[in-house]
Amino acid sequence: QMQLVESGGGSVQPGGSLRLSCIASGFSLDHYAIGWFRRAPGKDREGVSSISAITGGNTDYANSVKGRFTASRDNAKNTVYLQMNSLKPEDTAVYFCAAAYGSSWYWEPPSIVDESIYDCWGQGTQVTVSS
Repeated sequence: QMQLVESGGGSVQPGGSLRLSCIASGFSLDHYAIGWFRRAPGKDREGVSSISAITGGNTDYANSVKGRFTASRDNAKNTVYLQMNSLKPEDTAVYFCAAAYGSSWYWEPPSIVDESIYDCWGQGTQVTVSS
């Protein structure tokens, strides 16, 4: 059974950092690109970042997080990460990872707008940024 599990969320003060992990079980992430999404209270889910499959050499970011968030992957550990720095209160949300399979995403990061391309979703991890 394909499963993604997010971890690393928590509470942090503005300006702080967190690193989210997305661990796959039941399948290998090698050929899956990963998208990171979030849902803030009272808002729709939105794309945050994505990273290509294979080596993860290509990434994409929403304008709101560009320069502060960094996606990376360690295929040997079947894990993808989202390093979040300079966190702001508006980053408060439940964060989800999702896996997209297909050769289209081997070298290009998948869309963070079109959620239909993702085959498997995690349950989410809460990130709260507050003073």
